[in-house]
Amino acid sequence: MTRYSALLGFLLFGDAVAAQQRSTALSTAAPQVTVTYLGTAGWQISDGRTVILLDPYLSRLRRADSEAEAQVFRTRGDDSRPVFGPDAALVSDTAVIDAHIRRADYILVHHSHADHLMDVPYIARKTGATVIGTESTINAVRAYGIQARQLITVQGGEDYEFGTFSVRVIPSLHSPLDGKNYFDSRVISRAVKAPLSNTDYVEGRSLAYLIRLGGHEILTFGGMNYIEREIQGLRPDVVVLGAAPSHSENHDYAGRIMRALGNPALVLPTHWDNHSLALADERATRERLTRVATFADEIRGASPRTRVIVPRYFEPIVLPARR
Repeated sequence: MTRYSALLGFLLFGDAVAAQQRSTALSTAAPQVTVTYLGTAGWQISDGRTVILLDPYLSRLRRADSEAEAQVFRTRGDDSRPVFGPDAALVSDTAVIDAHIRRADYILVHHSHADHLMDVPYIARKTGATVIGTESTINAVRAYGIQARQLITVQGGEDYEFGTFSVRVIPSLHSPLDGKNYFDSRVISRAVKAPLSNTDYVEGRSLAYLIRLGGHEILTFGGMNYIEREIQGLRPDVVVLGAAPSHSENHDYAGRIMRALGNPALVLPTHWDNHSLALADERATRERLTRVATFADEIRGASPRTRVIVPRYFEPIVLPARR
């Protein structure tokens, strides 16, 4: 609404009509959508009304997959935090979660490893958020007493409408890892008991999500892989894409996904920092910045018009308004 039309409304009909015009203009404006990095593969996406979390993992424990690795952690004198061996019960750092997570309406989990899932039960209880994920994800969250009304089990192929946003669930793949030798067919059993240990958190299948919110289509991944045929023809304007070094074990990782998606406007690198270090430890990002810069160059080389933003912890990225 222009200043001229507001003045005209006031002169002809008084304050009531001018106020109605202002209200109509505000109601038809597209909501402002922000995307905020929480570290590891964690993100917050919000339009100011709905808050969606992806893989929120803020505890960043010193976890070890073997006793030998645990011993290596213990011999390091630069970090006094406890070390959690493979069979130790994992405990969320509720203080750091409470410092950064105050509200959530939905939590989407890409797969069920601890660095994606272990903080979800606490956040779901704290906020009352609905958790969406695979059978493994839901079984793990249920073990912590989260009620069925907050849980939605998906397997890929679903396309759900939630009123303020919608989400398409897309089958995906875990990162290659260890010279392309990563494969895990296990699931987290419904009989699992809390608290879960590091070895309890198995992949349990991987998903991607296409989130439609405030006129935007945001495609999200929780690792460094994808199934090309499952995303072919999608046209998101924002892609949250795995950027850790293991992405290079995939053939033409950047080129194939940029072509499949029609060269999206914005790529946000995810899962590239050192999540065994605390958020306050500057080494968490400093040690990986060169690697993520290389990833950004790969994306720009494959799709020159695509913008790449390397996110900073807890600094919202405002997406351009869309209708």
